[in-house]
Amino acid sequence: MKNTLWTLCLALFAGHELDAVAQSEWRLLYGLRHLDPALGQALFIALHVPLVVALIGLTGHSRPAVRRSSRRLLAGFAVVHAGLHFNLREHPLYRFESPLSQALIFACAGAGLLYLLVDLGRRDRQAALPLTD
Repeated sequence: MKNTLWTLCLALFAGHELDAVAQSEWRLLYGLRHLDPALGQALFIALHVPLVVALIGLTGHSRPAVRRSSRRLLAGFAVVHAGLHFNLREHPLYRFESPLSQALIFACAGAGLLYLLVDLGRRDRQAALPLTD
């Protein structure tokens, strides 16, 4: 179940990032909002390449501690990210009003939150187990 929630969170985030290009999300971001629209879009897309490389490398890392921490961070970011979108909903340049946009953002946050709850619950159960030789 935990891996399914992680995969769902990641897939919803990827869908949201595709939607973010269609909704001109770079116009809401510091550093990109004052650029020519074509340049802002190009930079927004190009900056996602190293982010995705880092995401794939860290969340699929061979060391379990790195993989676990990275997945927790992204799942937590999904929740915070939904909060940012919620707070930006009145911004004049905000364009994520469609049911699809809303579903991608908030379902991603839900999957991330559930992943964290399952993962942290599993950790607490493992810590409660008696040590054996």
